[in-house]
Amino acid sequence: MTLNGTVHRTFFLLCLVVFSASTVWSMWETHPHLLYPALIGSSLLGFITAMVTVFKQQWSPYTASIYALLEGVVVGVISSIAELNFPGIVMQAVGLTFGTLFCLLAAYRSGLIKPTENFKLGVVAATGGIALLYLVSMVSSLVFSAPIPMIHESGPIGIGFSLFVVVIAALNLVLDFDFIEQGVEYGAPKYMEWYAAFGLVVTLIWLYLEILRLLMKIRSND
Repeated sequence: MTLNGTVHRTFFLLCLVVFSASTVWSMWETHPHLLYPALIGSSLLGFITAMVTVFKQQWSPYTASIYALLEGVVVGVISSIAELNFPGIVMQAVGLTFGTLFCLLAAYRSGLIKPTENFKLGVVAATGGIALLYLVSMVSSLVFSAPIPMIHESGPIGIGFSLFVVVIAALNLVLDFDFIEQGVEYGAPKYMEWYAAFGLVVTLIWLYLEILRLLMKIRSND
């Protein structure tokens, strides 16, 4: 595993995400009826592919690319809907996502942010709590038609919650940087370049979607 190899694979996976998302984006006016089924199907298949990649890391040279294409569909559909309601919001979200990436990378490389064991534990715990909250809200919405109130709304609590989630998603980038550095330092197998790239892309997609959600809430109050 090398740093350059991981960077190249990350760039390749991001290109797949952009390709898939732009293809879906172009379908918005010609085949709008296909977007929602594509969103649901790609979300389910993407989750399954991600779980396979996590538990079978040696398969990541193949599954990571599949995941990137599937999640590109998800990103494309959600971005199309957001752009339709709030013109210009997608470029703002993309700019903030990559701006956050480069700022945190600079902070990590300079030693300003150090991924201590307590730091890692806190970020992982917060991420797990957010995932559990989203799961409960989804189940509650499907079963009782009543998602958890306020966190999805555009009021102060909803915006505050989204801002908190964006911060936690951004801090997960530090864990990704540390994972890559440790893998290179300890001579991890070559396929771990793909796995590390997969993890970084997962975090970037999550960060982008949460920033997009936050911007939508803020602009809903304008």
